[in-house]
Amino acid sequence: MLSNHIQNGIETARLVWSRLPNSEEAEAEEELFARRSNGGAGVESLDYEVIENYAYREEQALRGKLWLWYYVCLKWLFALLIGIGTGLAAVFINLAVENFSGWKYAATFSIIQHSYFAGFLVYIIFNLGLVISSVFIVTHFAPAAAGSGIPEIKGYLNGVDTHGILLFRTLIGKIFGSIGSVGGGLALGKEGPLVHTGACIASLLGQGGSTKYHLSSRWLRIFESDRDRRDLVTCGCAAGVAAAFRAPVGGVLFALEEVTSWWRSQLMWRVFFTSAVVAVVVRSAMSWCKSGKCGHFGSGGFIIWDISGGQEDYSFQELLPMAIIGVIGGLLGALFNQLTLYITNWRRKYLHKKGNRVKIIEVCLISLITSVISFGLPLFRKCSPCPNSEVNPGIECPRPPGTDGNFVNFYCSDDKEYNDLATIFFNTQDDAIRNLFSAKTFHEYSAQSLLTFLVMFYSLAVVTFGTAVPAGQFVPGIMIGSTYGRLVGMFVVKFYKKLNVEEGTYALLGAASFLGGSMRMTVSLCVIMVEITNNLKLLPLIMLVLLISKAVGDFFNNGLYEEQAQLRGIPLLESRSKQYMRTMTAKEACKNQKVVYFSRIVKVADIVSILRSNKHNGFPVVDHGQNGETLVIGLILRSHLLVLLQSKVDFQNSPFPCDIRGISNRHNFSDFVKPVSSKGVSIEEIHLTEEELELYLDLAPFLNPSPYIVPEDMSLAKVYNLFRQLGLRHIFVVPRASRVIGLITRKDLLIEENDDSAIMELQSTSVRESLDATVRLL
Repeated sequence: MLSNHIQNGIETARLVWSRLPNSEEAEAEEELFARRSNGGAGVESLDYEVIENYAYREEQALRGKLWLWYYVCLKWLFALLIGIGTGLAAVFINLAVENFSGWKYAATFSIIQHSYFAGFLVYIIFNLGLVISSVFIVTHFAPAAAGSGIPEIKGYLNGVDTHGILLFRTLIGKIFGSIGSVGGGLALGKEGPLVHTGACIASLLGQGGSTKYHLSSRWLRIFESDRDRRDLVTCGCAAGVAAAFRAPVGGVLFALEEVTSWWRSQLMWRVFFTSAVVAVVVRSAMSWCKSGKCGHFGSGGFIIWDISGGQEDYSFQELLPMAIIGVIGGLLGALFNQLTLYITNWRRKYLHKKGNRVKIIEVCLISLITSVISFGLPLFRKCSPCPNSEVNPGIECPRPPGTDGNFVNFYCSDDKEYNDLATIFFNTQDDAIRNLFSAKTFHEYSAQSLLTFLVMFYSLAVVTFGTAVPAGQFVPGIMIGSTYGRLVGMFVVKFYKKLNVEEGTYALLGAASFLGGSMRMTVSLCVIMVEITNNLKLLPLIMLVLLISKAVGDFFNNGLYEEQAQLRGIPLLESRSKQYMRTMTAKEACKNQKVVYFSRIVKVADIVSILRSNKHNGFPVVDHGQNGETLVIGLILRSHLLVLLQSKVDFQNSPFPCDIRGISNRHNFSDFVKPVSSKGVSIEEIHLTEEELELYLDLAPFLNPSPYIVPEDMSLAKVYNLFRQLGLRHIFVVPRASRVIGLITRKDLLIEENDDSAIMELQSTSVRESLDATVRLL
């Protein structure tokens, strides 16, 4: 019995291993991903609209209350699992990054006691090894795992499906690639990839697991519409932010403000619940690690910078320098967006087209430059004497080698000295930010060191963003902003000598201003900054710098994610229409289009011909009325037609309507569900004989009989708002209707059914006796 189990396990492992992509498959997929993301030709829209065809309605009629309860409970179970999965992924990434960084710094500081050159070589080799592992995973295993992933996820929630962004291999590549790129010391963060990680976990749960790697269950595969999967991915995005920053409320607001395009009150509950679960998982992991069971995992493992011991109040005189911080953040953020746009565009056009080898060489070269700068620049700085321990009893100077904290002794002649530039460079990014935010450490950093770090790290962040590794910009943005914020704080301390000013407070405001100027977030970013610093007293100041930095940044360009989405060819629909749309009508917008439609009874050969000659994903279906008038009876999707052609069970000999009562025996709604991978079946994969091509197909049972329709003279701005707010994929433009058969008002929608099956309006002053079938007047 035991040998049988072992044999089955070995066979399963071999099957899974055989399905892993080799380098040639990954390179081909990388070319496909690059081609689709560059031109947008392979980008496909999602069907958020419910296709209410006959199969759907019949299946809904058969589902009872038990299925409904199972459906609702499974949604909440998935919300729980998304929170647990994303929290555990964040714990794993943080543990790995902290331990790799701890081993790296411990080995480096141990060796430099004997030779700085040998320590320098160990430092470079350690960083290079981690970075190579990251870029190798992306180029040879998961090409869609490169970058932060937030532009692609934002596009998905906007209704655009980019190939490969939610696959199982992308999830694995994102997790292990982030460990290598962040642990290797690159000017990148792990917070953006965590948002993508949460979205991948949510999508895999929504499709019941991964069918390719035989990790799926049919009992979990009931979310058959893009709308349900969209809601789960929204929960995953919020969970990613909550796990990255330990900011559950900020995660909810981030999903609401930054990535989602459609929001409902029911979704709010589940997103909030998912973020709360993440907070519990992360806090439990931190409590477990405090006992010393996590190796080099220290207080910097999860982002939370407690500055509650800092500045308690602020004066009216400080508002001017704080406003200046907002202006600087807007300018530097807009410049960052523009530079990354130019460099990424050049990289994608000329550099990355040369293959994976060039991508690996590029990342290795950037890693070498980063290591040389971070190790070499502190050698040119003079060490400073430690603060007086009697005046500052809570300060440990210098700090013990290999631990997190301020005051690093690096290339100093005296044991009671520290190198302020090494204090920033020789730390993980979380610990470096904590040092910059730290209170009660007046003049710990010199202006020369802060300015040097600002210029070098800003340049490295611009160059590194867009390489073939998982890369986030939250934490690098916080480091850049906190550096110039502390610089402004130093000048304020020097100018207003009588004020109780903390440099760490200005570092926090600088971080908020740069993120606001680059990413253009306001409410969610404000809440995230408050949650990660645990200081509500600074809320008005954070709001001030965010408003100023966003206004200044918007004057020059769009936000970072919008710019990157445009570069990748992701056609985002913004929340409001363009100004020129107000003077255009729906007819003018589609006047150059050639409408391709099907008759209700259509020959199979005609369907194949049209699908091969057109790339449209939806086709109108028309029928002829009693007076010979052509009537639009619905919309048929390309994916549904391909399913019908592949199954062949609905082909008929006669060109007359079929009996729709037998459809349920041949199809159910799940047959028409599009695969999550967005590949599906293509017309080239369907093979039909000459006899089958001469048969007919009745499209009436499979079309959407109630598509959204607008009159031809409706303004394009109004059409845009309708399309965007409802999450549509197709909308029909028809001539002005000839007559009105009814008019629905708010009163017709505010109804409920009581126990006596009478229809009552939800108003205290009126009760309807019966439904009036005539036209109602307003």
